[in-house]
Amino acid sequence: MKPYLLAHPETEIGTALPALVKPEVTRMQLIKFAGASGDFNPIHTVESVGQEAGLGGVIAHGMLIMGFAGQAVETWVPRAALKKFGVRFSAITRPGDSIEVRGELSSKEETEAGTLVKIKVQAVDQKGEVKLKGTCEALLPRI
Repeated sequence: MKPYLLAHPETEIGTALPALVKPEVTRMQLIKFAGASGDFNPIHTVESVGQEAGLGGVIAHGMLIMGFAGQAVETWVPRAALKKFGVRFSAITRPGDSIEVRGELSSKEETEAGTLVKIKVQAVDQKGEVKLKGTCEALLPRI
């Protein structure tokens, strides 16, 4: 679905947007993300530290999963149109989890400047466990 189709008058509230499927999170990916983000907390890279912290082992950076959600949002709306994006984390992601980011058009409002759309965003793992939920708003040009 092209982003501007969200602004099309026939696009209905509740329309599911194309999911973004990410492969399994790897330990190497977590090490690279630690370097890129500056978050070197060892709960993300050292098994024994994650165990001692009561987390059951290494856990993925929450911002990595939010980044996956942001990547999905950019396939749904142009970056320049994005006005708000926020999430709440609901479960830990671990190495070996694969993530699917889903979106649903939740509202659409015509304004003088264009079509204001709101999208529900959700990231789930291979077992269907919700890792984060959020919303984004974008102002799309008229078509």
